[in-house]
Amino acid sequence: MRAFNLPFLPPLRRSVPLLALLALAATAHAQLPDGRLPSDPAAAAPRAPDLTRPPRPAPAMPQPGFNLPRGIEAMPGGGWRLTGSLARGTLDGAPHSTLAEIAHWLSSRTTGRVTLVAQVANPENDVSLARRDSLAHALAIRHVLEQAGLDGTRIDIRPLGRTAEARDAIELLPPPARSDTPASENLSRP
Repeated sequence: MRAFNLPFLPPLRRSVPLLALLALAATAHAQLPDGRLPSDPAAAAPRAPDLTRPPRPAPAMPQPGFNLPRGIEAMPGGGWRLTGSLARGTLDGAPHSTLAEIAHWLSSRTTGRVTLVAQVANPENDVSLARRDSLAHALAIRHVLEQAGLDGTRIDIRPLGRTAEARDAIELLPPPARSDTPASENLSRP
């Protein structure tokens, strides 16, 4: 068989390897960096988080056996709720030491971020002042947690202001337990 000699194409014998190389390059360029082909539908963008609802505690969070004083209660899904004067940042004696124990337990047994969700009962008609009050109360609790050894960079604060419940409360929501710590050890007291 005789190769056609066109001036713009090299002879056929020399062009076969070149054509194979071009076909391979075209196939490689047809795939996107993540391995999808251009004909694949584009992946949907992730949805933005819904910040209108308060965060929920981790579902598998084991609850340590602390002796909780009046004003601190264990929440059903994990975490603790401070109410009354404790939620206003007035901590002394037993509540202060219990919160310090909780902070020590959180710093040694968990990773991730701890969330303080604060709400206040008053003022009823000033949204801005209620939000600032709830922030001030949460900052007071955060300070106690930091003094007890919980890293402040792990503490998120969500000041809600006055909610429909109309009560002074701070919920301390822990992150999930460390995966390298057995569940039975997570339940033991520090």
